[in-house]
Amino acid sequence: MTAVTFTESPLTRLRWALADGWTVARRDLIHWANQPMTVVFGIVFPVIITLAFGYLFGGAVRVPEGAGYFAFLMPGMYGMTMLFGLSATMVAVTTDASKGVTDRFRSMPMAPSAVLIGRAIADLLNSILVLAGLLACGLAVGWRPATLSGALGAVGLLLLLRFSLLWAGIYLGLLTRDRGGVVAVQTLEFPIGFLSNAFVAPSTMPGWLGALSEWNPLSSTVAAARQLFGNPGWGGDSWVAQHAVLMAVAWPAVITVVFFVLSVRLYQRLDR
Repeated sequence: MTAVTFTESPLTRLRWALADGWTVARRDLIHWANQPMTVVFGIVFPVIITLAFGYLFGGAVRVPEGAGYFAFLMPGMYGMTMLFGLSATMVAVTTDASKGVTDRFRSMPMAPSAVLIGRAIADLLNSILVLAGLLACGLAVGWRPATLSGALGAVGLLLLLRFSLLWAGIYLGLLTRDRGGVVAVQTLEFPIGFLSNAFVAPSTMPGWLGALSEWNPLSSTVAAARQLFGNPGWGGDSWVAQHAVLMAVAWPAVITVVFFVLSVRLYQRLDR
């Protein structure tokens, strides 16, 4: 860890914050090596849910005309998996807080943002593994992207959404610092996820509910991913539906800035 003084330039402080953040992230990587089943379960669980949706419920769900169910389903499941990472980040933050790890980090001579940056790096790396496992599952059941460049763009947008939501998870974890808050967020993840275009067309919902669905950040990412993957989607005449890729960048950017600032400020004020 490195002490950072306010006489140093902003670029130097940023460099030390990133270096300290990577040191913190390595701690989580070491935990993964010592407890690999936690990582394995995190990869396998979304695969099980995807197979359950595809083979148990697929015949009962109406999809865009001429589309195979898995071609339609997979981008929605990719987006939902990024959303469900929100509570996973909260669990990690609240666990560190309850064990006194957060307080020990705060007593060290390091940048205030380094602990949060380290948490973000570790969770994003974990999300890459989870998404890779789910992409492999999609390929195994017959899902195919249209082009490699489009697929890379879609994966980038999915990870961008996850990156923004992990900052929301960090803030909520610091704010609640107990398992009760995690349970509340886990409960809300499902209605937030289902109130999107991941599984149902917003046009089939009541007007006000359909509008909320279309403006759900998850809807923008899923719609943009379907577009870039070359998979079928619901379309839509609203402005947000017509500019899905733009909104899939704008929403995460706003969420990241807001919750990064809130997280760093809250971390600095802990126990004051």
